[in-house]
Amino acid sequence: MKPRLNKHSLAALTLAIASLNAHAELRTETVEYTLDGQVFSGYLAWDDEAEGKRPGILLVHEWWGHNDFVREQAEQLAAAGYTAFALDMYGEGKLAEHPDTAQEFMKQATRDMEQVKARFIKAKELLQNHESVDADKIAAQGYCFGGAVVLNMARMGVDLDGVVSYHGALASPLQAEAGKVTARVQVYTGGADPMVPSEQVAGLVQEMQDAKVDLTLVSFPGVKHSFTNPGADAFAEKFGMPVGYDEDAARRSWDGTLLFYQELFGN
Repeated sequence: MKPRLNKHSLAALTLAIASLNAHAELRTETVEYTLDGQVFSGYLAWDDEAEGKRPGILLVHEWWGHNDFVREQAEQLAAAGYTAFALDMYGEGKLAEHPDTAQEFMKQATRDMEQVKARFIKAKELLQNHESVDADKIAAQGYCFGGAVVLNMARMGVDLDGVVSYHGALASPLQAEAGKVTARVQVYTGGADPMVPSEQVAGLVQEMQDAKVDLTLVSFPGVKHSFTNPGADAFAEKFGMPVGYDEDAARRSWDGTLLFYQELFGN
């Protein structure tokens, strides 16, 4: 006698099969690469069952380093139809567990802006060379430290269709120049972020207007630094940092980013 499934069991089985199919489409790969004798470890995510080449998105991690959060963001982009590569800006698997260590890692990585650019370009080339990627359609998004990095790559004239900065520093010794910035720029910042005060926000708007850059900037009232990262509240409690996750700001910035990419790439 065959077992019979009631409607609840059938629904659960259907969901389980759908989940398995969804995971079967998503491919991920840890990619080790070398630049100037130093080893870096990135994370690639794409939908293996999607047909044709698609835009590629580079992701730059927070100051903690290349961690699970940025990998999860790459997987979400892959599920949305892109090939995503979460690069490693620190190298050698460096991952900070204390703010002092994170600050030191960030200082070492950014002591020379040409070094930052070289590391970014290396990762960009790896992404462009992937079989699933349309090499002419590349954007970048970054979080905290990474948000500042992608803005600076736009300022330096790196060939990108667009960049998205989430709670990143907006001030920089580099200044955008008219005719040099090819990327459209989208910025999400917290209105209660002491690391990105209103003077920085106003300064970026002035800078980008003067350089005739296509800028969209969204400031979320009352929202703190690191608002996209669900782990931010734990960091705040453990280290007394002025950071905090905000579910609404995280969702709205993510939805805005996907719309931005649809406008850029027409997909």
